[in-house]
Amino acid sequence: MSDELEKLDIIRERMGISYREAKECLEEAGGDLVEAIVLAEERTARDCSSRWLEKGEEIVGELKSYINRGNRTRIRLKRKDKTIAEFPATAGAIGVLAVLASTQLAVVAGIGTVAAVAGKVILEVEKPDGNTKIIPINRPRQ
Repeated sequence: MSDELEKLDIIRERMGISYREAKECLEEAGGDLVEAIVLAEERTARDCSSRWLEKGEEIVGELKSYINRGNRTRIRLKRKDKTIAEFPATAGAIGVLAVLASTQLAVVAGIGTVAAVAGKVILEVEKPDGNTKIIPINRPRQ
């Protein structure tokens, strides 16, 4: 009994598992300490992989939800009553990321912003519930 308890303590210390898990591995290995540690490693790796897979699926689900909501939210650039550009919010977010990643796109975005301010352009954000928020790009500074 003392020999088995020592083996369980060794497995627990090395693998960071409970006595129950260590005992199951030791029994499955027929009392062979090294084989029990190998089994515990395999179980830990398998458990870790399945947790990562579950977490990955959860993250993908969240991203799909955000993209779906973003696609239902529309952004319009308008000058007076004329729509200059219209796109889903998701495309706008991807565009912002592209601008942050590219110097040339940042220059183009800067020129576009100056042109929008000079041309009295407004930004409309239409949410899925039908509410529209109007944001004047050329707001006076306070």
